[in-house]
Amino acid sequence: MAALSYLFSLSLSLLYFSLAAQALNTPDPKCSATNDHGSDLQVFHVYSPCSPFRPAQTLSWEEDVLQTLAKDQARLQFLASLAGAKKSIVPIASGRQIIQSPTYIVRAKIGTPPQTLLMAVDTSSDAAWVPCNGCVGCSSNVFNSLKSTTFKSVGCGAPQCKQAPNPSCLGSTCSFNMTYGGSSIASNLSTDTFTLANDVVPAYTFGCIQKTTGSSVPPQGLLGLGRGPLSLLSQTQNLYKSTFSYCLPGYKSLNFSGSLRLGTVGQPIKIKYTPLLKNPRRASLYYVNLNAIRVGRRIVDIPPSALAFNPTTGAGTVIDSGTVFTRLVTPAYEAVRNEFRRRVGRKLLVTTLGGFDTCYTAPIVVPTITFMFTGMNVTLPADNVVIRSTAGSTTCLAMAAAPDNVNSVLNVIANMQQQNHRVLIDVPNSRLGVAREQCT
Repeated sequence: MAALSYLFSLSLSLLYFSLAAQALNTPDPKCSATNDHGSDLQVFHVYSPCSPFRPAQTLSWEEDVLQTLAKDQARLQFLASLAGAKKSIVPIASGRQIIQSPTYIVRAKIGTPPQTLLMAVDTSSDAAWVPCNGCVGCSSNVFNSLKSTTFKSVGCGAPQCKQAPNPSCLGSTCSFNMTYGGSSIASNLSTDTFTLANDVVPAYTFGCIQKTTGSSVPPQGLLGLGRGPLSLLSQTQNLYKSTFSYCLPGYKSLNFSGSLRLGTVGQPIKIKYTPLLKNPRRASLYYVNLNAIRVGRRIVDIPPSALAFNPTTGAGTVIDSGTVFTRLVTPAYEAVRNEFRRRVGRKLLVTTLGGFDTCYTAPIVVPTITFMFTGMNVTLPADNVVIRSTAGSTTCLAMAAAPDNVNSVLNVIANMQQQNHRVLIDVPNSRLGVAREQCT
């Protein structure tokens, strides 16, 4: 019965559009192009009888005004973008719903003519790399270097070759191998034109992936925002002054509502900063001083050694866009978790879910968590503190203890806790700023 009803409605719709098309195609002497003379062309309103774009149904005055205002607003924003100071803003989206990847992605255009790829942004990586034609193990869109007139391979004697991770020579072409997560990548070092927003960056050095294994490589490539010599910051120093900021939208956001703002123009003025720390052994990472953590109003008892910066061991705290959930070294995590449980209520049953050990199936009041850095505090609202099941029946603290491996000494403030915040990285002044900003 439902199918018959649907077919009947579809038939009516087709009949309606057929009649509307006939009406539009009916010649009207006033609408004829023969009324255009020389350089004098008729101008008629979009809603006039001569317009093929007029609404199929007559709008009420209120509807007409509201639609016009909405279109005006979009037009004003466009004009403001043309008239204002030049800003380089690249939209950011969660890759979860677009390319089924846990990374955040931007659109980048590569080559001449440009080919668009959705590249993951990673503040802890340097080199950009994309899957290329002929790649073994690549499962997504690839960049076809044969179709770009500006594509070049980098020779073994080029200075960029020494800057690549684990470089080697494949004939006269410089190549490199690296691991990313649990995956391995073999790439040829190449140059081509990169376009970000409206900025054209000629001869950008990147890796053209020839072979990959594993499942953790972002499908369409990666754009490194670290501090190393092959990173976007280093290759565009004259253009962006080693300064950028980003706002990451929530995971459920379907569109490119976040933004990567490149350069010094348009960066937030009212923002608090903490100094960036340098670790020569891990030069790309953005280390900061995390001095304490507060749950609700109580500063939890964490041994100073669990938060201390130590370049020799790699210990300390980094801000990272590529990790999903914040990881704290075990003494720090247990102190935060225990106080979180206490404030939620000891009588409530605590369950586990995967790697999360503090979950509840009953409704809870989520306490705030505040990261207390040198020079600034960042207080996280509930959306940055917990994750909830789709049905809303389970709520989990969205943090975990650092894995028991080489990084067990490292605290990582991850992208779940950064969502809907503007994170500003200013390398020349060696500082990192954070301000609340809704970009979902």
